[in-house]
Amino acid sequence: MLTFVLGSGRCGSTLVTELVARHPDVGFISNVDDKFARLDLKGRWNNALFARSHERDPSLRPFRDRRRALERGRLRVAPSEGWLVLEKQVSSIFPQPCRDLTAEDAMPWLQKRIADFFDSRVEAQGKPAFVHHLTGWPRSGLLRSVYPEARFVHVVRDGRAVANSWLQMGWWDGYRGPDNWYLGPLSRADQAEWEESDRSFVVLAGLGWRILMDAIEEARALVPEGQWLDVRLEDFMDDPRGRTREVLDFLGLEWTPQYEAGFARHTFQASRGVAWKRDLSAADIAALEHTIAKPLAAYGYDLSQTAHETL
Repeated sequence: MLTFVLGSGRCGSTLVTELVARHPDVGFISNVDDKFARLDLKGRWNNALFARSHERDPSLRPFRDRRRALERGRLRVAPSEGWLVLEKQVSSIFPQPCRDLTAEDAMPWLQKRIADFFDSRVEAQGKPAFVHHLTGWPRSGLLRSVYPEARFVHVVRDGRAVANSWLQMGWWDGYRGPDNWYLGPLSRADQAEWEESDRSFVVLAGLGWRILMDAIEEARALVPEGQWLDVRLEDFMDDPRGRTREVLDFLGLEWTPQYEAGFARHTFQASRGVAWKRDLSAADIAALEHTIAKPLAAYGYDLSQTAHETL
């Protein structure tokens, strides 16, 4: 069974993916597979090597910096989004399309490449379940054209925290303006909203998150009931065991004694979910809340009274 863990980026989807990938019955694409894309590695030993790395480093930090494949002279295997290997073996359409990928994009040659890519790894790793992590656009429409029974776990985080984090990431391309970022050109309404904010980058980050949340809503509506699960990062951090069990149950995976032994060694650090209150000015927060009030409310996040009035 194929499962795709989706998220906006800086939302905690890496944490959820790693927790699922710790299960002995789960296969995945690793950072080593990605780094050495030309070798066409299938990841036969990914799960076992990832388990060993966990034994050496028991803490699981949801927002740690990405580690390099070669770390302090040793090879560390961990789940990866696999953008390099996907681009090389599937298509350049996958890593950063300017819009979501839907069933209408499912050209026969592309469907075949996607099937060959994942099927060969599922077969090589020999696990009952296979998980893959994707950030940005959900891409579920395209993926379901190949795997109609695939399941999707969408990890959402407070959009104020996500926008704040994006603004501090070196890879965030919003500073180049919406004509040059990977999310494609703004709609007329969004462009007008950005112009009205004097082209605030905080507002632009909020617009980016809102665009992705709108795409998620459209994608979810096309997935049959029982194949999509929304999980809030904040709920995960409040109750790691309960939320992890919910995800495993959704994927049909048992909480085995072997999994318990690994899970018990995890140390979950408190989320930096309120850092945006410190990092952004009051004016920036007000503008950001105005921009993303609707999706924040839809996912149950508290809003200021002023933001409530915009709904």
